[in-house]
Amino acid sequence: MSVTRENKSQSRRNRAKPHFDLSHEAPIAQQHHTEHITHGRFRDDPYAWLAADNWREILNDPSSLPEAIAHLVKDENDYCAKVVAPLAELRKILVEELRARIKEDDADVPDADGDYEYYGRFREGAEHSLYCRRPRGGGPETILLDGESLAKNKDFFDIGEVSHAPDHLQLAWSVDETGSELFSIRTRAISDGVDRDDVVRRTDGAIVWRADSQGFYYVHIDDNHRSAQIRRHMLGDDPKHDSIILEEADSAWFISLSESRCLRFAIVSLHGHDACECWLIDLRGEDAKPQLVAKREEKLRYEVEPHEDRLYILNNANGADDFCISIAPIAHSARIHWHSMIDHRPGAMITSMTIYENFLVWITRENSLPRITIRNIITHEEHNIAFKEEAYALALDPGLEFCTPMLRFSYSSLTTPEEIYDYNMETNTRQLRKRQEIPCGHKPEDYVTRRLFAPSHDGEDIPITLLHRADFSTTNGGAPLLLYGYGAYGYALEAEFDENALSLVDRGFVYALAHVRGGADKGWNWYERGKLDAKENSFFDFISVAQFLIDAGYAYRGGIVAQGASAGGMLMGVVMNQHPELFAGVIAGVPFVDVLNTMLRDDLPLTPPEWLEWGNPIIDEQAYARIAAYAPYENISSQNYPALLSITALSDPRVTYWEPLKWVTKLRATMSGGGPILLHTHTDAGHAGASGRFEALADTALEFAFAIACSTRTPNCS
Repeated sequence: MSVTRENKSQSRRNRAKPHFDLSHEAPIAQQHHTEHITHGRFRDDPYAWLAADNWREILNDPSSLPEAIAHLVKDENDYCAKVVAPLAELRKILVEELRARIKEDDADVPDADGDYEYYGRFREGAEHSLYCRRPRGGGPETILLDGESLAKNKDFFDIGEVSHAPDHLQLAWSVDETGSELFSIRTRAISDGVDRDDVVRRTDGAIVWRADSQGFYYVHIDDNHRSAQIRRHMLGDDPKHDSIILEEADSAWFISLSESRCLRFAIVSLHGHDACECWLIDLRGEDAKPQLVAKREEKLRYEVEPHEDRLYILNNANGADDFCISIAPIAHSARIHWHSMIDHRPGAMITSMTIYENFLVWITRENSLPRITIRNIITHEEHNIAFKEEAYALALDPGLEFCTPMLRFSYSSLTTPEEIYDYNMETNTRQLRKRQEIPCGHKPEDYVTRRLFAPSHDGEDIPITLLHRADFSTTNGGAPLLLYGYGAYGYALEAEFDENALSLVDRGFVYALAHVRGGADKGWNWYERGKLDAKENSFFDFISVAQFLIDAGYAYRGGIVAQGASAGGMLMGVVMNQHPELFAGVIAGVPFVDVLNTMLRDDLPLTPPEWLEWGNPIIDEQAYARIAAYAPYENISSQNYPALLSITALSDPRVTYWEPLKWVTKLRATMSGGGPILLHTHTDAGHAGASGRFEALADTALEFAFAIACSTRTPNCS
């Protein structure tokens, strides 16, 4: 049979398509049947042994992983590497593209404080930042901290916070060197740049200086990896003798720490999933005792900002589900004394608040779009800052100074790189201080961002944010589409610029965000209707969005690659169990997929707080039944599954390494076809992955190459 030139060309194109090497045998884990009976229900977990008893030790020292489990982790990594080996050239090209969009010598807009301006910047080629200052208005630079030098020869290095003291003579900084989110705090005199010997270990990284610059407050992490205490450290003292200022005994509650905008107080927030309690510590006192703002109440959430003798309180009291802003005297701050200043408006959720000497500023999200409002505290006049795009993201950067009319905020959209503005709240004028530079070039007019709404199973409209090329048409049968979802804890997906996504969009993909219930994209009620008894709404919403995008011509059936991480990884596990035929592939980062078994373990640090999100199956039979009905690991069945790529880490304290390891192992042992099922485990990172700004690109390139390879395959076929 003759072969024409056209056939030869077609053959070359077919060979060039990204593909997986499916000739390798996947690892097979041993089954050690572990039987459990809860509420009279029997279950067998043959892979329970993969959850090592010494998990606390592993967070700090991944090499302590038991040998049999370590071998399986290595085998999984080797298998993943072999299957994706044909994608090596594509991954290399993608890394080059992704890096070409990063300004290598980038620098922050300086933040003024007194006689100085503080900022971070990168040397060209550096993974980690320099932290610097210069005289206000410009002048010679002083490098306060060299992250790149400090990270040298370390597998993981993540600076949490860099904080100068009020006297501008001392510097404190926190660092995590394992990925376990256990930060050590070090201090130095700026004059010599040499760290002192009194290193404070096992903190969450937050630092609040005393007014006299002789010590600071911090959050101590206990042996069960829980933030449970506020402590005070004085410079030069042995940290073993640090005073405990405040302690939380309830294992379902955590402590966080911040500095008030007026610089007078440390603000301590004790919080569970649906309530909180705030305390103030006067930073000027020699031995200040914490002052309670308002005692905890069921479902009462609030945060505070002091201003002179008053407190501004963002809260949900008296049915203000989407929050209001109240005011109360600091000396009489119990809830009975709260008086409304900015009233609650259902569906218009106040998501953040900051305060200055003469101005109150807040962001409201309505129908998943944010808006900045500014109120003059003296005249009570209000105005909004307006934006024109169909979908966009906003963030406030309060800055270091309280007595200023200048507000800094950032704006971006899926087509518009981040823009940072200084806004004069007295004159209502804005100045562009920085526009994110894309060194390889970017033309926003080449792309289109859309805000669409998909009807869900119960008639609710689910917001979708889309990005595609300007020349894309819905009349051509659809395109490969990456659909990202999360849907938990009240976190909203921001329609912000993601330069990485352009590598997919420029290859013909549509990029979409599904704003499913469980987030607060349409207000707090949107969150409440995606948790506990209503958790299945998150899954229905994601499936409805996928089907809508197919019907609307943006995607084709079996051509969608679904992506989510952490709780979004749980979403991925559920939808691929329920509707595998919709997806060409699934990307699940640090996925929370062993939900039932994790919620049954009250020894894990995050389990007690999580009961308010998912339910407590230990004491509640209905919660057990509900979680068991959707938990990804429990509901794997004998069916064809799409290709799966999961990436996780041994030092992750939020989603333990064994959840995805058990999941992929059970998937392979149960499924009737499809795949491949791939797992890569970082042995030197945590929940957020690699710590360097370029190191992290390798994971993104792997995920994108996987998605591209999936888009060229017949769905669910091995």
